[in-house]
Amino acid sequence: MHKKVRNCFSLTVAGCFAVVTASAEVAVFVNVNVVPMTAEVVLPQRTVVVVDGSISEIGDVDSVPIPKTALVIDGTDRYLMPGLGEMHAHVTGTQPEQVDRMASLFVANGITTIRGMLGRPGHLQLRDSFESGERFGPRLLASGPSLNGRSVNGAADADRQVREQKKAGYDFIKVHPGLSSHEFVALAEAANEVGIPFAGHVPAAAGVDEALQLGMATIDHLDGYFAALLPASSPGSGGYGGFFDVMLAVDLDAEQIPVIATATAAAGTWNVPTQVLIEQLIDATPVAELRMRPENRFVSAAVVDNWVSAKENLMNESGFNTEVAARAIELRRRLILELHRAGAGLLLGSDAPQTFNVPGFSTHRELSALVAAGLSPYEALRTGTAAVAEFLASNGGIVAAGKDADLILLDANPLIDIANSERIHGVMLRGKWLPAAELASRLEQFAVQR
Repeated sequence: MHKKVRNCFSLTVAGCFAVVTASAEVAVFVNVNVVPMTAEVVLPQRTVVVVDGSISEIGDVDSVPIPKTALVIDGTDRYLMPGLGEMHAHVTGTQPEQVDRMASLFVANGITTIRGMLGRPGHLQLRDSFESGERFGPRLLASGPSLNGRSVNGAADADRQVREQKKAGYDFIKVHPGLSSHEFVALAEAANEVGIPFAGHVPAAAGVDEALQLGMATIDHLDGYFAALLPASSPGSGGYGGFFDVMLAVDLDAEQIPVIATATAAAGTWNVPTQVLIEQLIDATPVAELRMRPENRFVSAAVVDNWVSAKENLMNESGFNTEVAARAIELRRRLILELHRAGAGLLLGSDAPQTFNVPGFSTHRELSALVAAGLSPYEALRTGTAAVAEFLASNGGIVAAGKDADLILLDANPLIDIANSERIHGVMLRGKWLPAAELASRLEQFAVQR
């Protein structure tokens, strides 16, 4: 189909597309500024042709004809970029209303791919229904039920569960805390043997060094890095670590951050920092401000109350120190930047819908957190576009001919200001155009009256 369309563009428009549109869906972005995410550039005044869910052609606005039967989308003074990936999401349920709510929140925010980090059997069918278009929603990467200290009973059991999840068709193995070193090794060896990635938390009994040696696909939350950065003489590892070891910050050997970042790059392990999750729980932002976030209208009052309580309880724990927490945020940001500089892969993920993370909205907050850590807007956006495609070996992530048409049309340039990634004029999901008004209408049905 793509070859036919490209050949047709060299012919007369009417004669060609009378044939093509008989079996193809065609949409054209006209006079749009393309942010291809292949480099930190903007390609001005382009026409982008989409046929049957794929980008067929991109060219100068004056050189590419517009098929008379196509859906025409005005891109004047707007910016077209790839859809974003949320690489640490949770599918909270499979009931129709739950799925529609989750899907609408993600897609309305330009999230066209999600990686579900706590799977169940129903997610396999959900994944396939999204992909086929039977259900409205983003592309879904599905893990199986997590392997953790309570679900695994010995190394042989870890081996068995990995093989069963691979056979069932899950996309990857989710690792949760509590595994022994022997169980983690057995999990990793089985996963590597059968060819299924394993990702998530680093078991405390193993540590980051062993996770890197075993070929862990992603480390999420920067889990285990603070413990790995403790000097051998430090007593910190035996004391109160707090949420993801943040209270160890004063004991860390910060000079070792570039060393562990280089080791991570050499191992080929990627990181999903979920920085916004940690920052908003331990920073000094008043809970009243967090409670009043506009996106909270898509969450029940009871859930918001639970989030507020979680932050208050954490900050009131004996051993919690606000100055140490601020230092932890600083060191996590430095670690993110050093991982990037070392060439270790970073992937966009916020851990939605965990505390204060409303699906879709929290992904954009994570982009801002990455920029605060020192990445440029382009580098931050790449973690959710081209980097996701590279990690998944998928056909998206950039705006180019032959790529999947999962796209976002923005009203301002996101390379100038990362906040512009939220100025969404519309989203294209598998070639289907969803204007802002339709996305807003989808969202409104899930708004909670206060």
